Amino acid sequence: MGALQMLGLLSLYLLLDHISPLSRLLQEGTDVNARHKLGWTALMVAAISRNSSVVKALLTANADPNLGDDFSSVYEIAKEKGLHSLEGKMFCVSLPSQTILLFYNKWLGKVLVTREDDFNNRLNIRANFKGCTALHYAVLADDYLTVKLLLDAGANPLQKNEMGHTPLDYAREGEVMNLLRASEAKFQEEQRRREVEERRRFPLEQRLKEHIIGQESAIATVGAAIRRKENGWYDEEHPLVFLFLGSSGIGKTELAKQTAKYIHKDVKKGFIRLDMSEFQERHEVAKFIGSPPGYVGHEEGGQLTKKLRQCPNAVVLFDEVDKAHPDVLTIMLQLFDEGRLTDGKGKTIDCKDAIFIMTSNVASEEIAQHALQLRQEAMEMSKKRIAENLEDVQMADKITISKQFKEKVIRPILKAHFRRDEFLGRINEIVYFLPFCHSELIQLVNKELSFWAKKAKARHNITLLWDREVMDVLADGYNLHYGARSIKHEVERRVVNQLAAAYEQDLLPRGCTLRITVEDSDKQLLKTTEGSSTSSGKSKVPTLRLEIVEKDSKARKLEIQAPLNPENITYFL
Repeated sequence: MGALQMLGLLSLYLLLDHISPLSRLLQEGTDVNARHKLGWTALMVAAISRNSSVVKALLTANADPNLGDDFSSVYEIAKEKGLHSLEGKMFCVSLPSQTILLFYNKWLGKVLVTREDDFNNRLNIRANFKGCTALHYAVLADDYLTVKLLLDAGANPLQKNEMGHTPLDYAREGEVMNLLRASEAKFQEEQRRREVEERRRFPLEQRLKEHIIGQESAIATVGAAIRRKENGWYDEEHPLVFLFLGSSGIGKTELAKQTAKYIHKDVKKGFIRLDMSEFQERHEVAKFIGSPPGYVGHEEGGQLTKKLRQCPNAVVLFDEVDKAHPDVLTIMLQLFDEGRLTDGKGKTIDCKDAIFIMTSNVASEEIAQHALQLRQEAMEMSKKRIAENLEDVQMADKITISKQFKEKVIRPILKAHFRRDEFLGRINEIVYFLPFCHSELIQLVNKELSFWAKKAKARHNITLLWDREVMDVLADGYNLHYGARSIKHEVERRVVNQLAAAYEQDLLPRGCTLRITVEDSDKQLLKTTEGSSTSSGKSKVPTLRLEIVEKDSKARKLEIQAPLNPENITYFL
């Protein structure tokens, strides 16, 4: 049965106060959460109609009390739906001197008639009801019993409609208002307890590892600091400040994003990102905090201050902070130390609960080389002890940068660049991001290939397969200076380019299965050392090829016509 038919019958049962036909209707498998074509549900109709017996029956049938209404206002819905097939109501208004016939516009009339007949005729037709739940409507109807039934069934008393109003905002003084206030406090306490239990069962570090490959030390450092903050074990007078150091494309920005996603449900407001390369000149400080009174752009406010005013506890990312002008760093000193910032208008913003993350490529070369050296030493040590304990080989990738290296090498570089100890002294944690080890590169390659396999399946119904040997070949394209981006580019250059060329040449039947292979693979090719060569004196370079897997599991290599290689083009002057 359709939503419109069910709601029509419901309206009839509400008028007749018949609960038995409704129960039979639900037992026949009618969707209890079905919507009217204009947006409301049966539970909303029952709530605004003050029919608690029907509300109880619908809740027993698993009606969702937290669904929001899709109906906004008569005028908005009429405009959106373009309804005009039903003539509007004709009203006759008698005045002492004349009689005026007033016809409603046809496309308004149909929505208005439907809303009043099927829903309720006591609501303001100009008001916006978008996002209102059954609880909002029960409160508007001032029906204590229905409000209690909805709350007992799990209705969220803190849920806001599109106007930002909770049910309590519509309550009148009396028992309904008192019930809502008590329910809000109880709901907040239960929500806090659920969040604590969820964090205990599914810690931040575990969530971050689902999105970030490697960087276990960085994840552990950030997770520990945020855990202190969440549980009240931190200095409330100072914000939390991080400095992320490491090469480009290694996960610094992604870790900041995922941290914001963990802390804030509304990531758009809860995550503020500023590219500090835009603040390289002295006069660009005004973009940061806003222009002073009398200057152009005074009313617009600063990029940071405007966003912090909307969300004082946001996660703020200062990307590539080493490129910012020293005057911007001076402003950040006050921000990091006192947790407040004065904008161009002279208004002070308190942001002690914010988390500030700076990223920088300063000393990235030194960090990368030191990490590689540590991994090489760990690998050699593992080889020596392999006969005693095989687990040592697996521990070769897990390394820790020593305190001596941080103090003797990194800190002098930071001090020489930022030129002030007080700035570095306000940083709670300096987090080091290390180059990827081989096992992490394999994960990166697999993630990138899986991304393209999903696209191939969704766009062209093509199944893409590969094995470990292919991932080893692609992992060799890793560039220390470009991080994960180099793997992305390698996959695009060696795999996606072939897919695009084969598709253009009509070599890929829709619904086929493709396998990526290493040409002339005998497993020796991948073991070839850097100094080894073929009989012709040239190093062997493994090449990737595409082949179609036939129904009988036999493979057929694709003969893809190679496009012109820029290196082989002759230019005439």
